[in-house]
Amino acid sequence: MTHFTKTLWLLFKSARPRQWTKNLAVFAAIIFTGQLFHPLLLVLTLKIFIVFCLIASAAYLINDLLDYPQDKLHPFKKRRPIASGELDKNPAIVTAIVLILVALEFAFLTSYALFFIAITFVILQLSYTFFFKKVSQADILVIAAAYILRVYAGELVTGYHLSVWLMLTVISLSLFLAVGKRRAEITLLTGGKPNQPLPPTRATLMRYQPELLNIYTSIFATSTFLTYGFFTFFEKIPIIRQGSIYQFFLKYAPAWAERKWLMITVPLVLYGIMRYLQLIYEKGEGESPERILLSDKPLILTVTSWVLLVILIVYFF
Repeated sequence: MTHFTKTLWLLFKSARPRQWTKNLAVFAAIIFTGQLFHPLLLVLTLKIFIVFCLIASAAYLINDLLDYPQDKLHPFKKRRPIASGELDKNPAIVTAIVLILVALEFAFLTSYALFFIAITFVILQLSYTFFFKKVSQADILVIAAAYILRVYAGELVTGYHLSVWLMLTVISLSLFLAVGKRRAEITLLTGGKPNQPLPPTRATLMRYQPELLNIYTSIFATSTFLTYGFFTFFEKIPIIRQGSIYQFFLKYAPAWAERKWLMITVPLVLYGIMRYLQLIYEKGEGESPERILLSDKPLILTVTSWVLLVILIVYFF
């Protein structure tokens, strides 16, 4: 492997493509409003996804450039290319700038709404990297805001809006994942031992007591489950097309067709929350939600089943 090829690979690794799974949240608007198979809207949402991936990767590079002294003390982060010394800083700086500029230009050429959202996301990511990650409570809120902004981007750019209950679910889930990330970091760094001093990897973590994070986790796990349950009960399934199975039963068995079929997915959401909590508290794996989503087989099966069931109910009932 040549030096140039190795540098490209290290840059790609530092861009953390695994974390692009977070950006799939932009598809929520067209999925739940019955527009997933609309060609123009699907292409537009893919463009939103690409913009968020580029900006997020740039933010990860900038974050690694600023935090590499602390990352060297972290059991996992010390293996990152910049922290380990494998990747020089100059290529990382140039790549981060190029990614942001390309993302903004692509967003501007796509729509003004996407350009506005992209600028907001850049500001949010940079403000977290330079300031908010050092402020307890505020760091959790900013991480959650990044999740929420992804969903809102899909709404604003496509023009198809989600129900209030589903947006409340997104907010609760975002806070749940953000708090779980902090709780898992502490578990990882202390080895799960109570009263164990934290290494100086991040000053913010020292301001979080595990008991306080436990309360936060309980609150947001409960609110995620409840708001999603209310969403499935109050949401009316969109009628996708004439001649669908839903239309058939709407005509010949209206009582059957009008049942709250999305409520079938509630047990999957409940199990997903329970499984995620188990991974946080027993294995300390919540530090990277996307790693869990792509590696834990029970959670993969649960999420996949939930997605398929939602699509089946919305598009084929």
